[in-house]
Amino acid sequence: MYLKRYTIASMFLMIFVGWYVYAFVSQDTYAIDFFGIQLPAISIAVLVVTPLVVFYIASMLHMSFYSFINTLEQRKYHKDYEKFLDAVKDAYLGKSSKEYSYKTSAFSLLGSLINNSTVFPNGAISFQEDNDKTQKIEPVLNLIDSIKNGEVVDLKKYNLDTDNPLRVQNDKNRYKNGKLNAEKVLSSKNKYSDELSKSVYVDFVKDAPLYAIESYSDYMTKEALFEILARVNSDENTLEVANDSLIALVSKLEFTSNDYIDMSKALSLHMIPEQRMKFFETLSEKYEDAMDAYLFTLFDLEMIDLAKEILNISQEDEFLKFKSYLALKECGKNYNIELFV
Repeated sequence: MYLKRYTIASMFLMIFVGWYVYAFVSQDTYAIDFFGIQLPAISIAVLVVTPLVVFYIASMLHMSFYSFINTLEQRKYHKDYEKFLDAVKDAYLGKSSKEYSYKTSAFSLLGSLINNSTVFPNGAISFQEDNDKTQKIEPVLNLIDSIKNGEVVDLKKYNLDTDNPLRVQNDKNRYKNGKLNAEKVLSSKNKYSDELSKSVYVDFVKDAPLYAIESYSDYMTKEALFEILARVNSDENTLEVANDSLIALVSKLEFTSNDYIDMSKALSLHMIPEQRMKFFETLSEKYEDAMDAYLFTLFDLEMIDLAKEILNISQEDEFLKFKSYLALKECGKNYNIELFV
């Protein structure tokens, strides 16, 4: 409301009305009798202007009251706007622990949408103006861009959880840039996320000794296990490991029959045949899904008689592909066993 302009216009109106009455209507005075008290005589022009003054004062009080109410509403709006920016910033950072309450209905709706959504900036965002409001969001956007570009940033002041995606990626950047070593990550269980630790463990097992691999085997993944299998008796980064130790590592995860067969293929490159055969025999006794891998290993090592014994005591509908291979073998047909798995 333009109270100053309204006041100036009202003053001009009152002066004009008073002048017009005094100049063109009457210059007389009039004495008012107020409850028997004779008041001093007042000009007719003043008496005409008096209701305008009263109306002006009343209207000013009315407008001031609603201006005050509007100020309170605007204050709620600005406070909610500040909270909403904080909520957007937290959403960009992947923080979901804090929920903001709003005074206004519009921001309550927007805040509810933010609290129940996954929000992440996609592409460059430009700001029309640079003020304290944009300074809440812009540094976070710059930080996210830096992390996405493989840079290392300081996230301490944001107090992010260990499994926060930004923190995980930033730690990955630190690891790739040589600012964080594998041993430190794996030995600090509560400081780094499982995702990072498992990713680092894959690199760690490529040249780590067996005792170190076993020490951090809680971070075992299929990828890490096959890295270990590739090292068994290999020419580079050789890893000598007993079957019991290898089975203990395999037991950390669940595998399908195809996974066990892939293990046999990986071990076929360097593992001693007798050890390989014994390894899968033991696995097949422990895990039913490993029997296919045991049969594959026997046929791959040309242990036909032993494989035949197992197939002869199996059910009619079991191991059909291996029975087909055996039948062809007995007919003098030589095919690679890998064609049947």
